[in-house]
Amino acid sequence: MTHEEAVPQLEGVLAHAWMVRTFLKHADEIAEDEEMLDVHRTIFDVCRAVEPAKQRGDWAEYIHRLRGKMSKLRRAATFFAENFRRVTDHTNWQMAALSLTTCVARLEEILAQVPRGTGSPPPSAPGSPAS
Repeated sequence: MTHEEAVPQLEGVLAHAWMVRTFLKHADEIAEDEEMLDVHRTIFDVCRAVEPAKQRGDWAEYIHRLRGKMSKLRRAATFFAENFRRVTDHTNWQMAALSLTTCVARLEEILAQVPRGTGSPPPSAPGSPAS
């Protein structure tokens, strides 16, 4: 999969993560819980990290930035899934935890299909027909 093909798929998954962020941001139940607040802040950080590359249309940089944030997002999703019940076991919270965990898994699946590097074809060797 090329960088250009991957970005729309990644954007769709990040949109789902953003909705989890919005749910958590407005949840009064965690207003004083710094660890839980870090979950929505992490999602915000990940989504904002790719924006400059997206605005420039630099898909290789977009992928690079997202890969650099995945461990942080994975940790936040794992923390949330393991700890949301200390706040509440309401279905909304169960679904938010499942949604974020699924987003991370899908992002990782997509990223695994994208080659590392610039995404540009390698330069032709001197003297080859393409040069």
